[in-house]
Amino acid sequence: MRARFGEAWDRLLAPAVAHRGLWTKDGPPENSLGAFELACEGGYGIELDVQLSSDGEAMVFHDGRLNRMTGQEGRIGEHTAADLAALPLAGTDETIPTLVETLALVGHRAMVHIELKTPYGEVGPLEQRVHDILLDHNGPTAVIGFNPYSHAWFAERHPQILRGLDSYAYSAAGNARMAPEQRKSFARLEHVAIARPHFLALGLDMLPSARADHYRKEGMPVVAWTVRQPAEWDKIKDHCDNLIFEGFAA
Repeated sequence: MRARFGEAWDRLLAPAVAHRGLWTKDGPPENSLGAFELACEGGYGIELDVQLSSDGEAMVFHDGRLNRMTGQEGRIGEHTAADLAALPLAGTDETIPTLVETLALVGHRAMVHIELKTPYGEVGPLEQRVHDILLDHNGPTAVIGFNPYSHAWFAERHPQILRGLDSYAYSAAGNARMAPEQRKSFARLEHVAIARPHFLALGLDMLPSARADHYRKEGMPVVAWTVRQPAEWDKIKDHCDNLIFEGFAA
């Protein structure tokens, strides 16, 4: 894999990755250019989330709705990129950035894990936009996400892009709309066969995992998320290759 992906593969394993940038309650908010700049200055990798605006731009934003981070109603996909760029994040001077702006800021300074928030049944438009953006970026990157069909889209069309499948325990409480058998299948990592990822990004609620250990021994690294205390990392680090963290200096 080192020969295939070069620096991106090396930086997948180190340094640690700042979850939504190096944000703090008293500093730059999550998924902001300020948080990404601090991550670069701290020598960390970056994890961020992308969704499409109504006019097809890849916007860096996590939530399904705007209200928590902006105080506004609606969803990312109901507003244009220009309108979203004018919305302050968490009452600060930071606004919702585009992926283009973010990668221009980061440049070659950090490995960027781009989580695609692709809804099931809507694979294609967001993946294509992200691919087109990555064509003009020479820094180390990987696409990650929970939708195995999003990964399959990249595997079939653009296999040169590093891919990491997100997963967790898929408890019934948090996934009431998902069929029980699908929850069990994903928790057992059976969707790896669909996604064909190069690495796994696994939630703490499913680590350690015998199945993940199996994939790891076969050469598929495991990145843990989201680690919020050093003690959490200490419990699982022998089963992982890197961590996505927040709330402390990893």
